[in-house]
Amino acid sequence: MSSPRTPRRILLVIGGGIAAYKACELVRLIRKQGGSVTCVLTDGGSHFVTPMTLAALSENEVYTTLWDLKNETEMGHIQLSRQADLVVVCPATADLMARMAAGMADDLATTLLLATDKPVLAVPAMNVRMWQHAATRRNVATLRASGVTVVEPDEGPMACGEFGPGRLPEPPVIWEHIERALGARPLEGQPDFDSARHRPLFGRHVLVTAGPTHEAIDPVRYIANRSSGKQGFAIAAAAAEAGARVTLVAGPVHLPTPPGVERVDVESAREMAEAVESALPAHVAVMVAAVADWRPAAVADRKIKKDGTEPEPLALAENPDILATLAASPRRPGLVIGFAAETNDVIPHAQAKRLRKQVDWIVANDVSGDVMGGDANAVHIVRESGVDSLPRMPKDQVARALVERIADALA
Repeated sequence: MSSPRTPRRILLVIGGGIAAYKACELVRLIRKQGGSVTCVLTDGGSHFVTPMTLAALSENEVYTTLWDLKNETEMGHIQLSRQADLVVVCPATADLMARMAAGMADDLATTLLLATDKPVLAVPAMNVRMWQHAATRRNVATLRASGVTVVEPDEGPMACGEFGPGRLPEPPVIWEHIERALGARPLEGQPDFDSARHRPLFGRHVLVTAGPTHEAIDPVRYIANRSSGKQGFAIAAAAAEAGARVTLVAGPVHLPTPPGVERVDVESAREMAEAVESALPAHVAVMVAAVADWRPAAVADRKIKKDGTEPEPLALAENPDILATLAASPRRPGLVIGFAAETNDVIPHAQAKRLRKQVDWIVANDVSGDVMGGDANAVHIVRESGVDSLPRMPKDQVARALVERIADALA
């Protein structure tokens, strides 16, 4: 695992759930990676792990109450909330996240979370129905809008016997999110997002679309393109690394969700258009998805069989123009960036598309080679002021270079 260059001082808030036992493993892992941990144990958390266990593993005092006269005299909850580089809430229960979202300060944990001026990472764990409940979704959205990074829970069997999303990720995965929140080491030659205090997109909401769309012909066939989604996912990851709250609207691809990114899966262009509208408002929209221009005008309700006769011509209908619609929307983000996949006259086509769609930037590339599905890309960033051409490089480096330019534009 890579290590951030900032001191790794973690304030760990442990909520009351069966997954609290994993907090002990997380403390050991952070210590093994060279970090220090100070634990705040909620009343609920103390039913699953003990202060003595956490003190032994962390080699630090464990804090449990707001009403400790000695601690309030010598340190106080304000200082405790600000002495770390990162506050991690793990497990973040439905109740604890609801109180965080409401701005409550009725115990030590919620008081220091309200008082902290440091980045906060929440790692939820709860029953699947609790995670999917509308109230929890509202609370998660509120926290993310406030700058809290909320990790998507794992999916699988639960202690309650149900199955679905809501499981606490394993400690090594949580550690990856911690590194991301603190700022991982940048790739050679790329902008440095390595400090919790140097996150140029902190407080910004970045909307990214990625991948293809599938337009159904019948229950087993569809119209699609060769987009892999790799470039869009890399941009979402780079934006999250730079501190942004990221919503990734993904077409049907088999890629892991980048750490700290909220993912919305869709299949068709119309579903993607709805998801983009639902994700607003945003400060930046980076529309990387290769959306199908057309869809079958009618979808058969059963598989079309080959019976030896001449097939009926496939009538097509035009899909919604997501990029142009977003650019013309009253809720238009401050910076709208489109992508242009071309096979000839790349820059002239991109310049014409930028004017036609009325967007701020077009990122154009030549896809006549191995770009779609490959791991490298060479792009031209077309703006009103001119063209910024980047050499061929890995897609994650392209993403970092683009995010650096986005941060400069917003600044």
